[in-house]
Amino acid sequence: MCRGLLAAREAAVRGRLYELPFGYPGLVVPGADARAVGTTDYLADVETQSRIQAGPQESSPGWETVYGELFSFDDPEERLPAFDVLEGFRPGEESLYKRVLIPATLAETGAAIPAWTYVIESASGLHLPGGRWPPP
Repeated sequence: MCRGLLAAREAAVRGRLYELPFGYPGLVVPGADARAVGTTDYLADVETQSRIQAGPQESSPGWETVYGELFSFDDPEERLPAFDVLEGFRPGEESLYKRVLIPATLAETGAAIPAWTYVIESASGLHLPGGRWPPP
């Protein structure tokens, strides 16, 4: 899965994290944070990511900080389909997860950059208020 990995960096996003009944996490993000939804045109998705400016995150009542890792690849147009399969995301079809482009804040610099992530549509499962997976 991680062939072509250039970097794995700690990052955070705005949202709410849940432990789903299946034993894995689900992220819900504010709809306004989604800059794009993933498609089967992976080259276009990579171009969209490179064109979008994430900008600084403003505080938003009711949303928390969710922590994770941001992976950068030398061949994102090849990695996106592989991650879509892993996450069960089928663009244009019903899926548990949806791939969306949202602002992510890098822990080491505080810079906000656009990043693809997999989200669920609505709250489901056990809420994890600490924003970390696996839960402590």
